[in-house]
Amino acid sequence: MRRANTVVLGIGFATLRANNGVTAMTVADVDGVILAGLLFDAGESNSPVLLEVGPNGSTASHAANPASLHDVFFRVGGAGVGRASVNLRINSSNTIVDHTWIWRADHGAGVGWKSNTSANGLVVNGNDVTIYGLFVEHYQEFQVLWNGNGGRVYFYQSEIPYDPPDQPSYTSAPGTNGWASYKVADNVTSHEAWGLGVYSVFRNRGVSLTRAIEVPDSPNVRFHSMITVRLGNNGEIGNVIDNTGGSTADNPRVPPKVANFP
Repeated sequence: MRRANTVVLGIGFATLRANNGVTAMTVADVDGVILAGLLFDAGESNSPVLLEVGPNGSTASHAANPASLHDVFFRVGGAGVGRASVNLRINSSNTIVDHTWIWRADHGAGVGWKSNTSANGLVVNGNDVTIYGLFVEHYQEFQVLWNGNGGRVYFYQSEIPYDPPDQPSYTSAPGTNGWASYKVADNVTSHEAWGLGVYSVFRNRGVSLTRAIEVPDSPNVRFHSMITVRLGNNGEIGNVIDNTGGSTADNPRVPPKVANFP
């Protein structure tokens, strides 16, 4: 999609299926594109990304006329085997997202740790990206990886994957169990988020997550009103954010909460 101010409106949640490993939709680094009411569905052959807003390396400012996504959803598996490395990648700065559910299936057809494979739900490389209502579930690495500066998120809900078969299959670094649900990259100097909940339902014993949210030590990276919950009896989320908040296993009836960080 190359023209500025293009509007794509799906009636009845029009579904775009990425067959043969293609990227279902790409948007140029242009002003004012609006996408709404769409479902992006991964095909059986792995796609590098399902929707990309702006090409890699986008640098233009769109502060006066940003691209926006409204009720745009993603699915990997559930209706059949689906595979995608990344579901939504935002490279264009100033992009606004108004409600997105990004889902690696935990039930339905074509579901399994080695069947509906997908590393990341959302990757943000652009600066000054704002999201209202971000739901990301069950991805095999970071649910959200935020590389751009000036990002803001208002409400985040995430369930980490049910199905890691064992801890070695779900380890991001030596001494770190799993991948944080929400990862702000180490080089980011400004980011803020409000109202975040991350919960676990590990099906297999011996699998845990070290922390729900992982952020760099920067005074302008700020998080507010966070909670973690363990549903079921297996595993734990060790801390809410970085090394703060405590474990969901300490007292499962009292979920850990952090009001403000840092």
